[in-house]
Amino acid sequence: MRLATLRDGTRDGALVVVGRGGRTFARAGEIVPTLQAALDDWPHAAPALAALAARLDAAGAGGPGDAGEPLDETRLGPPLPRAYEWIDGSAFLNHVRLARRARGAAPPATLETDPLIYQGGSGVLAGPRDDIPLVDSSLGLDFEAEVAVILGDVPRGTGAGEAPGQIHLIMLANDITLRNLVPDELAKGFGFFQSKPATAFSPFAVTPDELGEAWRDGRVHLPLRSTYTRADGTGTGTSTLFADPDAGPEMHFSFFDLVAHLARTRAFCAGTILGSGTVSNVDRARGVSCLAERRAIEMIDGGRATTPFMAVGDRIAIEMRDAAGRDLFGRIDQRVVRA
Repeated sequence: MRLATLRDGTRDGALVVVGRGGRTFARAGEIVPTLQAALDDWPHAAPALAALAARLDAAGAGGPGDAGEPLDETRLGPPLPRAYEWIDGSAFLNHVRLARRARGAAPPATLETDPLIYQGGSGVLAGPRDDIPLVDSSLGLDFEAEVAVILGDVPRGTGAGEAPGQIHLIMLANDITLRNLVPDELAKGFGFFQSKPATAFSPFAVTPDELGEAWRDGRVHLPLRSTYTRADGTGTGTSTLFADPDAGPEMHFSFFDLVAHLARTRAFCAGTILGSGTVSNVDRARGVSCLAERRAIEMIDGGRATTPFMAVGDRIAIEMRDAAGRDLFGRIDQRVVRA
């Protein structure tokens, strides 16, 4: 099933179930009011929500059921407008290696055995169509296309073999970064803070079964498409398919591995979001899922970065389709505006 949050003027919005075709939705208020409430009582809420989804899909196929309401994705916020925790990894090691090589730094000795993670801000999360405010053009605004999962309650000591039961939903993320603030923040030894504005998430959060065979070994084996539009002063600009890397095979640490890493010394509550980090493939023909990676390649090949960071008027769209072409998560489509 596919779940979404309808913006209704409240902090947490109203939970809705989205039809398989992505054109209709049914309100879930009689079951649970919000996605967080569903996650808090997942063993009871999930079957009832799945039954509602089945009725919606049956009506969409011409059978008896709940016909629902027409869906307008622009009315949707992030599936979780605020989360207990937002934790991002860096599970695609090609991205890490390129970034380190471009600045003449060796990868950490534990790169392949100890996942890189950071904890981002989770109290204010962005919707899939929210504008990206550019506070200062010198800060190096960048997008990062990622896959993310929403966890249930994760006890301390959970192992990778137990992790599948804690992954309830999957979605996409645009983990926005202000690149020129990163070096000074990391030099302090305390990690990212001002360099990480609100992360945006896809309209739909889907249960793993929606992905079929594409969800296996704790990875999503599908291309993650990023379409970038560079503003040209005319109000339109030129759209370019910037990347379509496969989010599966080169994810060195699976989501199962990442959950086990998180739970080594502490527990996590239902509603925790966990990201994959920037999706990256060694094959350069698959493009890059952030501008920093393009700039790193330019540094490695030519000694200097020539691709500029995002500017007012630019747009980034992120989406993922299954083998049949069905849009699984809805589309993140954000425009950069002057703050």
